[in-house]
Amino acid sequence: MTTRGAKIIGRAVSLALACLALNTASATSLEDRIGSWITEPGVSPPSYAVTEPIDSDLSVDTSVLLCSETPHGRVIEFDLYLSEPGLLLPNGADPHSLKDNPSVEIVIDDRTFGADLLFADEYVVVADGVGGHQPFLSEGLLDTLQYGRTMVLRFDLLREGADQLRRFDSQLVVDLRFGQTAIAAVRRCTAAGAVQARR
Repeated sequence: MTTRGAKIIGRAVSLALACLALNTASATSLEDRIGSWITEPGVSPPSYAVTEPIDSDLSVDTSVLLCSETPHGRVIEFDLYLSEPGLLLPNGADPHSLKDNPSVEIVIDDRTFGADLLFADEYVVVADGVGGHQPFLSEGLLDTLQYGRTMVLRFDLLREGADQLRRFDSQLVVDLRFGQTAIAAVRRCTAAGAVQARR
């Protein structure tokens, strides 16, 4: 597992405020808030957008689309923040059953993208590209993300039995319909020195 704890420190305050805003925004009901996206307040373009999954059987509270600075320019990464520090784990699963080489695929409407998982103490990075040791989302995936309706992340986290094939054992669903403006705004953050590559 890869730990990128130093990055957490640099953005902890901003992300904490974003997650707080997501959980307390106005007096609306949970049903009204689900599917909404919240961008970094008071900044144009914003460096992140936060949303809650509309369905999940994993230990994930929020997902963050983040414009991240690298020595070679800015990239967009996608982070999953855990409901409590520890492991990305299907609900009710035994932590000892986690495999050493978990995998994920991203399905946006009818398009499927292979992706990698990178782990830190409080969050997990989902990326389909790596440049200069920095994981990111490719332009092709971001285009599909911005104009899509639903994103499903399918995970293969648990060890199978000796007589079983690899299979997806958990998933997380994000509503993209109300996120197009937020996603486009975060993508503008990469305009100076972006290093995304099409895939």
